[in-house]
Amino acid sequence: MKIQSINPATGAVAYCFDSIQKEALNQSLTQCGIAFLNWQKTTLTEREKLILSVAQVLESNKKKYAQIMTDEMGKLTPGGIAEVEKCSLLCRYFAEHAATMLADREVKTEALKSYYTYNPLGVVLAIMPWNYPFWQVFRCAVPAILAGNTVALRHSLLVPACAVEIEKIFMEAGAPQGVFKTILADNEMTEACISHPSVKAVSFTGSTEVGKMVASLSGKYIKKQVLELGGSDAYVILKDADIAQAVQIGVTSRTLNSGQSCIAAKRFIVVHEIYKTFLAQFVEKMKSLKLGAPQEDGIDIGPLVSTHHRERLHRQVLGSIEMGAHLDLGGELPSGVGAYYPATVISSVTPGMPAFDEELFGPVAAIIEAKDEQDAIRLANKSSYGLGAAIFSKNVEHANQIAKNDIHAGAVFVNDFVRSDPRLPFGGVNQSGYGRELSEVGIHEFCNIKTVYVRG
Repeated sequence: MKIQSINPATGAVAYCFDSIQKEALNQSLTQCGIAFLNWQKTTLTEREKLILSVAQVLESNKKKYAQIMTDEMGKLTPGGIAEVEKCSLLCRYFAEHAATMLADREVKTEALKSYYTYNPLGVVLAIMPWNYPFWQVFRCAVPAILAGNTVALRHSLLVPACAVEIEKIFMEAGAPQGVFKTILADNEMTEACISHPSVKAVSFTGSTEVGKMVASLSGKYIKKQVLELGGSDAYVILKDADIAQAVQIGVTSRTLNSGQSCIAAKRFIVVHEIYKTFLAQFVEKMKSLKLGAPQEDGIDIGPLVSTHHRERLHRQVLGSIEMGAHLDLGGELPSGVGAYYPATVISSVTPGMPAFDEELFGPVAAIIEAKDEQDAIRLANKSSYGLGAAIFSKNVEHANQIAKNDIHAGAVFVNDFVRSDPRLPFGGVNQSGYGRELSEVGIHEFCNIKTVYVRG
């Protein structure tokens, strides 16, 4: 079977590779398992040296990697460069702090000595998505490898060239064979990957629907798992918010990566007193955005990853309008080549509509009116998801208390847009998944937290 990636800006084939066959799949995962036996015995200093070398390779070739992302999934050139730079930052952060994160933790008991230590598990299978094709991989792989695991990447079939290139990065940096391995496997081989005896844990980032299947298979074979799934992030705009700030940050969040982000702002929940003002300013700001080819200067929104994804998004928009939502901007399929979708705003959105209940993966903003603050909180939490959220208010301490106590999400930002940071845990609740990536919490996810009790 051939795996082809299609340039969403032109519709042309970008890259083509052969899919791995079952025998080769078994050999590759076995190789990762054998590599683990040696890698777990290396010193943390040796692992840190590798990851710092990976950072150098990334920094030296960031334009090249950004171009591959543009070719395969339409990422704007500045966004691709920024993604590679963020991967490098992550490498350096974890290389600097891994020793502290993985240090033994002593606990006073009746024993002569008692403590818990962090041992690696084995091969971590990373099943990763196309929307941030480098970042999603590195935020999983780097902490796992520093902890002494090896990683097998089963990337989205939409970005096979990115997957191949990432393995080359680790090899160029000096990784032993099998410490990081890319496996170009089709969807039918997912169970074969998860069930392989060398695989001890699974990290999945992607849609909730596919996440359920991965969770089921991981449970079937008793494999530790971390799931980072979809999101329908609520941005709550309180009556004392700085409206201009909320609009600027909201539009930025909604259209980052052409709106194709699990933690992008999806539902803007605005209290009654400022609803009309916010909506008018939001529409004007969205109207000013430029849609175009990802390599061009000054472009704000590029193509979606495929025409298939664009058609699904358009159905969600039309379905919401048919149920009573108002189309304020956009909402029409552009003519010509490419999977483009315009900046779109729909208002009067209510529960039960696709724009409220489902994840909109593209530059479409749903504006929702709340009666008051408590109603806004209720609407924010009236979702099957729980990945991120944001609150806008000039009363920062009050907003902080709402963020801490009242919003059901894995991350809540006050007066800013939700984003991942190597220093902070990242993940969701409810249908947005479980487990955490990044920070000290994330590096421990793929460790055997072993208790040692010593009696004299």
